[in-house]
Amino acid sequence: MEPEARYTAVGAVLLALLLSLVAGTVWLTRTGARADSRQYTVYFEHQSLEGLQVGSAVEMRGIQVGRVEHLAISRDNINRVQVTLRVDRKTPVSVNTVAAVERKLLTGLARIALDTPGTPARELTEVPRGETYPVIAEGQSGFEHVSDALNRVAISGNDALVGVSELLSEQNRKELMATVASIHRMSQAITTAAGDLAQSGKELADAAQKARTAAQPAAEQASATLRDVSRAAQSFEQEFRVTAEQLRSSAEVVSRAADRLDDPRALVFGPGQQQLGPGEKLR
Repeated sequence: MEPEARYTAVGAVLLALLLSLVAGTVWLTRTGARADSRQYTVYFEHQSLEGLQVGSAVEMRGIQVGRVEHLAISRDNINRVQVTLRVDRKTPVSVNTVAAVERKLLTGLARIALDTPGTPARELTEVPRGETYPVIAEGQSGFEHVSDALNRVAISGNDALVGVSELLSEQNRKELMATVASIHRMSQAITTAAGDLAQSGKELADAAQKARTAAQPAAEQASATLRDVSRAAQSFEQEFRVTAEQLRSSAEVVSRAADRLDDPRALVFGPGQQQLGPGEKLR
């Protein structure tokens, strides 16, 4: 019975050690480093996880705040990868915090970057139904933005090259050269026409100057003639007035003479007082 007692004692000691190890592990889990951290889940569907592995860094604002603890591809959707993160409890993870995959360009190693755009909302603590930990939404990394932009530029450049290739086909080159030649001829014609127009303008200006020079003596002569005509008209007007006065006086004399002929007494005894003209007196 003595060997059996020893085996029982050894078994009891081993069992006690095992229980102590389990209790220590639980205690360390609850009160050690794990007690100062929280776990979150991120589902990545639109970003490549190349270079990401268990133990990769989790950063916020460039500061490491945790690490990747678990990676698993969904059986229902192979494009959906479940990533479990362990983050320091003091890290301000909000309901509007998003997670994105970023890579170092030289090494290609990936890391998880947590970003909270705008003003942080309330702390993320709620665990959705069917999940073990709170879920952080998937964001979009700056690398993905650059990659998309480069893809769009590449597509646009390819389309431009295709367009240029079509433009520079044999037929189009011939038509383009013909168009350039026509434009060159048109430019030469316009230049020649502009020179002719300038020469015509100069000739017109010279002709106008000559016309002004030739017309000046005639204008001066016409002005002198008008002055002479004006003076002649004034002299004729004066002479006409004198002649009219004389004719009026003669008419009065003839009228008085006619009155005397009608009165025989005036012929014998002379005109009466009423028949006398201006300046005449009775004799």
